[in-house]
Amino acid sequence: MQTVSPRIMTNPKVLAVGAAHLDRRGRISGPYVPAASNPGTMREEVGGGVFNALRNATRHQIDGALLSLRGGDLAGDAVAHAIAEAGITDLSVTFLDRTTPSYTALIDADGELIAGFADMNLYDVGFPKQMRRRALRDMLATADAILCDANLPSDALASLARLAAGKALYGIAISPAKVTRFSAVLPQLACLFMNVREARTLTGASDTASPADLARALAAKGLAGAIITAGGQMLAGLDASGVFEVAIPQTLHVADVTGAGDAVAGATTAYLMHGHTLRDAVRYGIAAATLTVASPTVVACYDDDAFAAALALVPPAQAVA
Repeated sequence: MQTVSPRIMTNPKVLAVGAAHLDRRGRISGPYVPAASNPGTMREEVGGGVFNALRNATRHQIDGALLSLRGGDLAGDAVAHAIAEAGITDLSVTFLDRTTPSYTALIDADGELIAGFADMNLYDVGFPKQMRRRALRDMLATADAILCDANLPSDALASLARLAAGKALYGIAISPAKVTRFSAVLPQLACLFMNVREARTLTGASDTASPADLARALAAKGLAGAIITAGGQMLAGLDASGVFEVAIPQTLHVADVTGAGDAVAGATTAYLMHGHTLRDAVRYGIAAATLTVASPTVVACYDDDAFAAALALVPPAQAVA
């Protein structure tokens, strides 16, 4: 597949730390009926917030390495194969006596999430130990930036932020239940990617708070950069110049919204590493996300022409007073 970034002599290197596991997505074929049997289809593939984002980033002339955790089972073998297939350096640790983490989502006929179930205890137990590995310092030394997600528990995120001092550290919120794990390290983050529900949880704001209001509240908490998505509604961002918004192009066909936020995080991070401003880089992230929601897979397959066409539909960022 052709690349979609300007050619440079040496690709920037990003070290991703976080989830790479089995994703199961059950899609209801008709109206969802609570507390009842619902006909539909089940799809299974390898996903995980930081792994999905990393695969999006490496499509834009970024070299990637991944530190994750998996069990010594068939699911773990599938994860290892997917990492190798993506051309990503695998620095992950296998626990032979553990089960590989998994995420199961129930999706309605319109592609929207009804509920998700996360079986990820291995991340909570294992990641704090990985932060004490001497090898991690070597991994960080060779990276130009670090991308992590909130599948790391709070103490592991704090250790990673300390070890990564001096390098750009990007975070992915993952869920309202996990985003508060970033609370203690907000000042160390170059940018945190989240949706509006996660931003409301992190700030303690009401359900009526707009993405732009949430960005201001995050700035007050010491966060330097933020991207807040709200589905197909206006995206809000925060950078050194203040709050901005970007309109989301209308997607005519929504196959599955799973992975859209990870696509925003991955492609935006890639273009930040290529020297773009956040306001410009997030346009590339939005383009990747529009291609993702139209795809049945969690990481969309696209070429230069498709990406350029999607990018052309994303308007420039507008400052918010």
